[in-house]
Amino acid sequence: MTNMVPYNRYGRGLRRSFPFEDLFDDFFTSPLVSAPTDSSFKMDVEDAGDAYVISAHLAGVTRDEIDVELNEGRLSITVDKKETEEDKGKNYLHKETHEWTATRGVYLKDAATDGLSAKLENGVLVVNVPKQEEKTNVTKIAID
Repeated sequence: MTNMVPYNRYGRGLRRSFPFEDLFDDFFTSPLVSAPTDSSFKMDVEDAGDAYVISAHLAGVTRDEIDVELNEGRLSITVDKKETEEDKGKNYLHKETHEWTATRGVYLKDAATDGLSAKLENGVLVVNVPKQEEKTNVTKIAID
């Protein structure tokens, strides 16, 4: 049992003489959309018919540390979590909280700029983005 190696690591163990191969393997096998990292936050996007409901799980974050923007259909939620002056003066033996910054975004092609609302309650930020009638920007051109 001690000689067992997970299949995805087996080939890497055989190729240790070529250090740059791992770089190319990681580049070509990595997903196009990355999952949130440990220093990020989880976000759910729901299509509720006439609006989008975005829920961001932000435990321990205050309203002052959150920035929400809608720019040409792209909704961005940025968190800049900082240590308070009160925490800096304490003599910790072990501390698992830290300062971090994270931004998550989603493109909502038919998002309206009127009627936006956001509410932070129990560590969950809920943003309501109403939909607008989708405008077509297609112009037919006659061929001579």
